[in-house]
Amino acid sequence: MSKKIRVAVAGVGNCASALVQGVIKSKEDGDLEGLSFAELGGYRPSDIEFVAAFDVNKSKVGLDLGEAIFSPPNNTLQIVSPRKLGVVVSRAPVLDGLGKYLSRMVEVSDQPEVDVAQTLRDSGAEVLINYVPVGSERAARFYAEQALKAGVAFINAMPTFIVSDPAWDRKFREKGLPAIGDDVMSQLGSTVLHKTLARLMVDRGVTLLRTYQVNIGGDTDFANMLEESRLKTKRESKTSAVQSLVPYPVPTRIGPSDYIEFLENRKYAYIVLEGKYFGGAPIRIELKLEVWDAYNSAGVMIDAVRAAKIGLERRVGGAITSASAWTMKHPPIQLPYSEAKEQFMEFIEGKRER
Repeated sequence: MSKKIRVAVAGVGNCASALVQGVIKSKEDGDLEGLSFAELGGYRPSDIEFVAAFDVNKSKVGLDLGEAIFSPPNNTLQIVSPRKLGVVVSRAPVLDGLGKYLSRMVEVSDQPEVDVAQTLRDSGAEVLINYVPVGSERAARFYAEQALKAGVAFINAMPTFIVSDPAWDRKFREKGLPAIGDDVMSQLGSTVLHKTLARLMVDRGVTLLRTYQVNIGGDTDFANMLEESRLKTKRESKTSAVQSLVPYPVPTRIGPSDYIEFLENRKYAYIVLEGKYFGGAPIRIELKLEVWDAYNSAGVMIDAVRAAKIGLERRVGGAITSASAWTMKHPPIQLPYSEAKEQFMEFIEGKRER
């Protein structure tokens, strides 16, 4: 296989924009700030090449990917100038990709739908990243099926449980295709901080009594998540990530709270943990986090992409559990960060199959 990583993206939103911009910047500058690993398995971020992209938005379909990432309603930070990458955004099927609120913000392209699996084959894609909106259960599974048909690795960046589902894991094993998922975890986001604080309390002998986390933002992700019916797996993903590190039941409420348009792609998270320690004395932790949300996932996704390529080279089919635990909120196996990182490095170094 080539020493390049040929990547396709399903959904050209803010997360795809941050990822594409970061890769462009790595090619321009040579180095890229904010990575856990500058090199993995001989691959650097600059080795990533985007070869296909899929969307339904009239403002993006038919445009070059290097320009479409800046088209509305995308509103994340711009760190590079628009340019042509030689990849035209293809029209994909809508399925359940547009909910009540997103359908008011997105005008669907009237261009004909492409055959996604054939487009992946024709592009020479090796890895498909699924970035469809939260709650797009049918669309997410559609792209997983297209990856299987096209013979490409699959990374599920959103909270439809595919890679963590044994039935889907079996499908990817049978095809000899790596899969990483589910629901990409930010580099330093609310879930990372919440998990770390909860685990720290447990490790230090503090009894966690109750905890909650609320998030607000101003992008299409938060507008979409105003629709409670699309949030079931998102709440479960974020909640299970925290509860998995506490060895007893804790009343927990985690999820998005509101959409404030002028915040754009900035996300504000508020985390509260209440407990008791020595002598039954009370303790309360309150934390506020502000981030550009799309960029918080892009560096992690670069790790996932490189892991998927390594899995392809080694012909590892099915869930790469170490990479999933390191990069995802709802992996097949939840691990504390230190263990996830250790197992991930063992996989990269060839000491662990998956």
